[in-house]
Amino acid sequence: MPKKVSVVEKIYNANDQLALENRAKLDEAGVLTINLMASPGAGKTSLIERTLEALRDRFKIAVIDGDIASSIDADRAAAAGATAVQINTGGSCHLDANMLRNALSQLDLKEFDLLIVENVGNLICPAGFQIGAHKNILIASTPEGDDKPYKYPTMYQNVDVLLINKIDLLSLLSFDMDYFQKGVKILSPNLVTFPVSCQTGEGFDAWLNWLITAIKEA
Repeated sequence: MPKKVSVVEKIYNANDQLALENRAKLDEAGVLTINLMASPGAGKTSLIERTLEALRDRFKIAVIDGDIASSIDADRAAAAGATAVQINTGGSCHLDANMLRNALSQLDLKEFDLLIVENVGNLICPAGFQIGAHKNILIASTPEGDDKPYKYPTMYQNVDVLLINKIDLLSLLSFDMDYFQKGVKILSPNLVTFPVSCQTGEGFDAWLNWLITAIKEA
């Protein structure tokens, strides 16, 4: 058992070192980088498309899409106006710092104001691997249920911003917003939260204002 623990620690330490190197490269380029995480179907790609639609004429934006297979999400990001790079993880359930480093080499980072990294759809593995992004963003969608902060606490403890997507469906669901937000506040009292709908655009102004401010600060 101690040997296994030692190997795992080495993996995490090596990843964290590469994440620091990625961060240094991103800082030098002056490009705000966000790591977008969520379960499958929560709305990561839809959020990216709406964000691109609103900001593509104002900022230069690149998107790195992580998926186990296919280039579907990267193709959608490119169609929405971003410079897109696809990472196929070959079965891995998350992106790591080395994968991001390889993708960064395909971009002239100084050309961009914002880099959006769409992580693999998963509420477990992405929380454990730093990649070097400036902000970790989590999307929770109402159809997933209001118990997710209680079932996946690590994910909710390691993010800077939470978007609650698909609020247009609340009247059709038994989603208890108070119960959900209580769980969030227990885990991360100061977490910035934006209820939004990628379908209708409701709540998007607040999210965009936060993002624009973060881009300017970067």
